[in-house]
Amino acid sequence: MSATTVTNFTSLPAHIQDFLNYQHCRHFPMILDLPDKCGGAAQSSDVFLLLVVKSSPQSHDRREILRRTWAAERQQNGVWIRRVFIIGTRGSGFEKERLNKVLDLERNQYKDILQWDFNDTFFNLTLKQILFLEWMERNCPKARFLLNGDDDVFVNTNNVVKYLQSLEVNDGSKHLFTGHLIQHVGPVRESWSKYFVPVQVQESEVYPPYCGGGGFFLSGYTASVIYNMSKSIPLLPIDDVYMGMCLAKAGLSPSSHIGVRTAGLYVPSSDVDDYDPCFYKEILLVHRFMAAEMFLMWHRINDPKLRCRGHAKNWL
Repeated sequence: MSATTVTNFTSLPAHIQDFLNYQHCRHFPMILDLPDKCGGAAQSSDVFLLLVVKSSPQSHDRREILRRTWAAERQQNGVWIRRVFIIGTRGSGFEKERLNKVLDLERNQYKDILQWDFNDTFFNLTLKQILFLEWMERNCPKARFLLNGDDDVFVNTNNVVKYLQSLEVNDGSKHLFTGHLIQHVGPVRESWSKYFVPVQVQESEVYPPYCGGGGFFLSGYTASVIYNMSKSIPLLPIDDVYMGMCLAKAGLSPSSHIGVRTAGLYVPSSDVDDYDPCFYKEILLVHRFMAAEMFLMWHRINDPKLRCRGHAKNWL
């Protein structure tokens, strides 16, 4: 009822109307749960790095590749890496039933699927984030660090663990939120854009600093702060901006990390392969990889015979 009082509501695109109709809804039934994923709330500090991957019901093939490459659950440098995929629902009728059955089979085999009964769309990514943070508060509150990213990012998790272990003054109990820093920007007002946010959704012309949502790293402490701040901030459909809003309300700032490339990795030469593993051996995260590229790159950067020339490293 409140949405229909919005100025020019009926002239807004259908997906904007849908967002405004359900903006206040934050509690949806959980279809697939993993209450013991972190060994129980009390033991969850044993999880050094929790990989939180935003995926869609139909993206089975991507999840399979991630499980076999950088997102493999394992002990790395003496600490544990764990993995969850966070997912809503898609379609209706028989299609929805089939996709949910696939996810149920994955959950039973891999113990890595969290699913809620909401429509898994781009504008519901913020809702997905908040539902996960609520789950974390309940089931994994002491996890030390998190990677939050899409299922088409390539992550050198070996480097990530080394980086996080190098934070000598931070064991996850202090603020950390780092990635590809974006600042001095505001809402996209062009209605044709995927990122279109009309004034009816966000009046301010300026966003707080935030990190690109393709992938970023944060401490367990900061994840808890964001969840607590989110309780008093209306949902915004752009999830990475919303994270920045929660940080700003808490008086915290995101930071930039040169090893996070959510806009892709630029190689300034046509004489060199864009997918030379020597470029990717040095980074933490790069956005937008196809499944086959993901599979190949992971094995190439972990090849003990790989030798890198200095110029590849210097271009980073």
